[in-house]
Amino acid sequence: MSLVNIREVLQGKHENETVMIRGWVYRKREGKEMVFLVVRDSTGFIQCTVKKGCPAWTEAERLTIESSLTLEGSAKPDKRAPGGHEISANEISVIGLAEIFPISKDKSEDFLRDVRHLWLRSRRMSLVMKIRSEVMAFAREYFASQDFTEVSPPMFISAAVEGGSTLFGVKYFDQNLYLTQSSQLYLEIMIYSLEKVFCMAPSFRAEKSRTIRHLTEYWHMEGEWPFAEMNDLIRFEEGLMTHICRRTVEKCRSEMEELGVDIKKIESVTMPFPKLTYTEAIERLSAKGSKLHWGEDLGYEDEKLLAEDVGKPFFVYDYPTAIKAFYCKTYRDRPDVAMSTDMLVPRIGEISTGGAREDDKQVLIRRIKDMGLNEKDYDWYLDLRRYGTVPHVGFGMGIERLLTWMLDLENIIDSIPFPRTTRRFYP
Repeated sequence: MSLVNIREVLQGKHENETVMIRGWVYRKREGKEMVFLVVRDSTGFIQCTVKKGCPAWTEAERLTIESSLTLEGSAKPDKRAPGGHEISANEISVIGLAEIFPISKDKSEDFLRDVRHLWLRSRRMSLVMKIRSEVMAFAREYFASQDFTEVSPPMFISAAVEGGSTLFGVKYFDQNLYLTQSSQLYLEIMIYSLEKVFCMAPSFRAEKSRTIRHLTEYWHMEGEWPFAEMNDLIRFEEGLMTHICRRTVEKCRSEMEELGVDIKKIESVTMPFPKLTYTEAIERLSAKGSKLHWGEDLGYEDEKLLAEDVGKPFFVYDYPTAIKAFYCKTYRDRPDVAMSTDMLVPRIGEISTGGAREDDKQVLIRRIKDMGLNEKDYDWYLDLRRYGTVPHVGFGMGIERLLTWMLDLENIIDSIPFPRTTRRFYP
């Protein structure tokens, strides 16, 4: 008799064999002559039947929801059982007898968020987390196919990457440091030796926004590479997004179907993506009654309004310099316009931001001063322009926003195991 996982039994690999599984009790239904158990492990769920009078009966009676166990029995096909297979149990060994499990079907969303450490055991959350893992693997797959090297930037930083108002300050021995908002500046260091580089790492933003797309701690996939321009950046992002969508449908179709995902939406993602200049975006919004003026940043509602018309991933590019970070390169004949682009998707809005990086030392110094930043804080960054500067581009994409759009999740907090928001940081 062999220890097997539930997926193997559901695939019919052990029909009419005696098998041993281990896992947790997901559901239990009792009758006078039979106990029905649904047992789960990381690979799936299977119905197990226990007949009165068999050696497993006594243990089956005392089992509670979420008790851990090993179960031995005969695996067989049964069209009436969920998954088309079941195990007729002979022996049960209780590993950990659970107390009364606090989650039932009618619990509120707020309650489920309070008991996140238990809700992660649910079928829905398990499916989302599995797809999340695959999406990150597919992203790495694409970066590797384009000859990128994965690197590991720091989480403690000494100077702001984005706006100073969204920094989390931390006490670092006898100094004050910050949690990183982005790994971009450190990736730029690496392009001078490795050229094409990327990372997947947490980023932290002290934004007090309370929308379905905001987290204070989220995972960023970021890439930087030299000898490239805006068209190269946009083509790469299109390729990355298309690859992730195609591979996810290929490998995770059954999980997506179980979650009720609109798979046709994912399958329809193909290159090239629609593209709008910032100016064209403002014109479209004005036609829809928006009061947004040229020079003002697009808000969440503006992005959603734009995305409603397009209906699929698209780019907005050439933003006003005044609303972009100090490192954004500008057009030499139009210094008020930055070589910057965002990828937007329906319902969520912006999921990635990227652009060309300023490679001229004097222009960069001027931009740092214009934004009221301390030049000394960025002296190491200016060294990159002193010693072999080169045109380069890069972007950052929020993994949770991508997943929220792909899986039609109601809120971004369901795309990450342990969400951190302005109000939630437990457990």
